[in-house]
Amino acid sequence: MSTGITITDGNFEQEVLKSSIPVLIDYWAPWCGPCRSISPLIDQLAGEYEGRVKIGKINIDEEGDLAARHGIASIPALVLYKDGAIAGQRNGFAPKRDIEAMFKDFI
Repeated sequence: MSTGITITDGNFEQEVLKSSIPVLIDYWAPWCGPCRSISPLIDQLAGEYEGRVKIGKINIDEEGDLAARHGIASIPALVLYKDGAIAGQRNGFAPKRDIEAMFKDFI
């Protein structure tokens, strides 16, 4: 099962902004309890939607500048990108069905 891709400042443009399919990014940190709770759901969705939706993770402790440039003020933050632009955003823990609903209309 896929666990999503690790997104960094170095690959953000190629993996997210230039992606031909929708991209769901999970902004997270290892010390964040809700982030740890949502992580298995993100991993499940990465496997279930492989090839139709790209699912990636950005560790804000390692990529703080990237998170700040994209306006991430609280985590977990789920941001959906489509054609290089933000198409949806959600903060806090969400059940799997609500996460899926973020991108279902875009695939």
